[in-house]
Amino acid sequence: MKKVLTIAGSDSSGGAGIQADLKTMSALHTYGMSAITALTAQNTTGVYGIMDTPPDFLENQLKCIFTDIYPDAIKIGMVSQHSLVDCIADQLIKYKAKRIVLDPVMVSTSGSQLMQNEATVKLLERLIPLADIITPNLSEAEVISQMTIKTKEEMILAAKKISQSYNGYILIKGGHFDGNADDLVYHNGTITWLTAPKLNNPNTHGTGCTLSSAIACFLAKGETPMEAIIHGKEYVYQAIAYGMKLGNGRGPLNHLWNSK
Repeated sequence: MKKVLTIAGSDSSGGAGIQADLKTMSALHTYGMSAITALTAQNTTGVYGIMDTPPDFLENQLKCIFTDIYPDAIKIGMVSQHSLVDCIADQLIKYKAKRIVLDPVMVSTSGSQLMQNEATVKLLERLIPLADIITPNLSEAEVISQMTIKTKEEMILAAKKISQSYNGYILIKGGHFDGNADDLVYHNGTITWLTAPKLNNPNTHGTGCTLSSAIACFLAKGETPMEAIIHGKEYVYQAIAYGMKLGNGRGPLNHLWNSK
């Protein structure tokens, strides 16, 4: 069985964060492990509290994982403090981590700020260069590229700008546009559009967490980055299409849509 590690925050309502990641890993028949960067008090209506993990304890979690059940792939999600970013980067380098998918979580679906400004700078300097694939949404891509993105043409320009300091695969998610849910994959000058009709379902809590975890699972199974991205998008699309409705706000996906 392939092993996948999520380094991310905990979502008390179970729709995002490590809970979404571990559900995804189980649904895709991999062995999920977690190193928790923060506890959050949140539900489908918003984030109401964040308590960060001390860096030395996060380091201890990662040491326990890497020295015992070495992961075949890694997904990195919410990291709100710059000291935690440094901790993660140091451990990834120390243990020669491979197949890294970075979801640069900066703002929640409900609009809550999840990353301090200093941590954003550290993310750009230390974590993004270590990743094989990064999966920013439009807002996050704007921060990374330092430009406004309102059109598909500007998505391409942003990807090109990001690629000037990053050699991995860039997946810019276009789900926040009206119309189709078209995502852009950019790598070494090659532009690939992954198109799909936009689903009429507001329940998308944890979509980014789920997608990056699914991609990591497919990478762990030996797929190429492009294959993993395509299959990850399909998994998430079906999880949204299931139309599950839980909670009073933006509800979660059905991570187990493929279970019989």
